[in-house]
Order: sequence, then C-alpha cells, then structure tokens
Amino acid sequence: MTLHGRVAIVVGASGGIGAATVDALFRDGATVVLAGLEDERLEEVASAAEARGASYLVVPTDITRRVDVDRLIARTLVAFGRVDVLVNAAGIATRPSLADESDTDLERVVAINLLGCARTIHAVLPIMKAQRSGSIVSIGSVAGKIGILGIYSATKFGLRGLCDSVRREVRSLGIGVTLIEPGFVQTPMNPPTPRLPPPDIVADAVISAIRRPRRSVIVPSRYRVAVMLENAFPGALDLIFGSAHIQERMNRAARATRS
Repeated sequence: MTLHGRVAIVVGASGGIGAATVDALFRDGATVVLAGLEDERLEEVASAAEARGASYLVVPTDITRRVDVDRLIARTLVAFGRVDVLVNAAGIATRPSLADESDTDLERVVAINLLGCARTIHAVLPIMKAQRSGSIVSIGSVAGKIGILGIYSATKFGLRGLCDSVRREVRSLGIGVTLIEPGFVQTPMNPPTPRLPPPDIVADAVISAIRRPRRSVIVPSRYRVAVMLENAFPGALDLIFGSAHIQERMNRAARATRS
C-alpha cells in the first residue's frame, strides 16, 4: 500500500511519538491532518511541515470533547474529501502506584488514553466503512500486556480490547486495525536516558502497520520476551514486580520525574 496522496489523521501530533509519525508519513507522501492540543508544540510540528512543503492541515483538538473530535473529522472531509488513515498517538502517563493518583488524575487518564481513542475511532468508522478501505493504528503499550503502571496499564489493557473488537467488526470491509505496543522510548512521558530508543522506532512500526495491517506489534522487539513470560508464567512476574524493593524503585523514579 503506497501512502502517496493518502489522507492521514494523527491524533497527538505534537507528542514525541505523534511528531515522529507525522514526519514518517510526510516522507512517504501522505497528506497529514495534525490534531492535538493548541500549544507551542503543535505549532512547531506545523512549522516543520510548512518548511518542507508538505500537504497538511492543523486542527487543534481536545479528544476529551466529542465536539472537538467531530470538528476534526468534518474539517478533514471538507479539506480532502476522505480519511484513509487514523493514528491514535495521544496519551498521558501515570505513576506506578494507584494510591499516588487523585480522582481527577484517574478520570483524565481514562478520558484521554481510552475514551479519546474510542471517540476518534467511532467518528471515522462510518467514513471508512463507506469507502470500504482504511487503516486504524493505535499506540498502546507493553504495560497493556503486563500490568505494572496503575490506571495507565488499565487504559492500555482496555485499548487492546477495543482494537480487538473493532478489528473483528470491520474485518470484511477492507479496514485494517493494528495496535502498536511500545516499551520505554525517548518521549517526555519517560525519564530521560540515552539507552532508550528514539520514537522513530514506533513511527516506523506505524508506517509498516498501515501498509500491512496486523493484530499488534511490540517495539522494541526485546520486550517480547517479557510478554512471553507474562503469558507463560504470570506468577513469576507477580513475584518480581510484587517485590517491595522493585516497587520502591519504580515509584521513586516516577515521583522524581513527575516533580
């Protein structure tokens, strides 16, 4: 599947993974709709698109508001007449300890990481069904297979179920649904460390999934071992991550990053 001339909406276009995905789509000749909160980071991504002469549209969007999501889709259709690709790259992190979160935190994480994705998918499905073509790629997490990050893991587990359900709903209609499940990569959500791979590794997986949809993709590949262990020996991971020492280290690092 060539991406030249395809219309792709990237939700969370101003984030680390979102911006890398936008760049990758531009390199493949796609027309990209940049959706994200109206801030300096979204302006920077738009300025980069302008500088390279890319075909794009900026639509400031808060995916916790249905009116914003509907406006995003409507403006895309007015400008380009179709939606070929939806990439859900918006998300926020949490602390490993559920007790560290406020009730407001819990609601916001669910609203963005799970309900926001559900809204955008819900909004594009009628268009893609009418076209009998399209690709939906959502960014989940290895934490959606191995529960270690509180409400964040819960939303990513939920996103996995959503993608499975939608994939089966549209299987006969020529619409691909793929979940990309990254481990730790270099984004503002994670503590800075030179050992983490750049977000381009996720963007490359997104492009590959658009061209050849599959159920899910884990990146970097080394995280597949942990997932295999979780599936085969869940009790072993209970012992590892249930260690008071491990929990203290995880929460200390998360609190330091958040502060």
